[in-house]
Amino acid sequence: MPSTNQSLQERLSRYNEIQLTVTGRKSGRAITNPVWFVFEDGKLYLLPVKGSDTQWYKNVLDNPKIKIDARGAGAELNVAPLTDPKQVSSVVEKSRAKYAGDVKKYYSKFDVAVFADIA
Repeated sequence: MPSTNQSLQERLSRYNEIQLTVTGRKSGRAITNPVWFVFEDGKLYLLPVKGSDTQWYKNVLDNPKIKIDARGAGAELNVAPLTDPKQVSSVVEKSRAKYAGDVKKYYSKFDVAVFADIA
């Protein structure tokens, strides 16, 4: 029987979208959104669609604890913001490699990203 972590990592390797739950910085309520992600070397990378203007990104700056759900396999994680242009650019490139032209189509600002260790 695989561990929950193995199941989560296996699903992150296969899927293109997860459910991200953050705590609202004003409401204190759980807010869940579908998000695209990149999973590589035990790290989860998230690229906010509107960069630093994205609401879930603003929420994780206040409370870095998130929940993710990859079709039934989930975890609670602490995320760290990435603001260094080279690190953000690396996440953008990883996202473009995974999602092709859709990144250009749906994403409008590339000034921040976040990451979490899954290992």
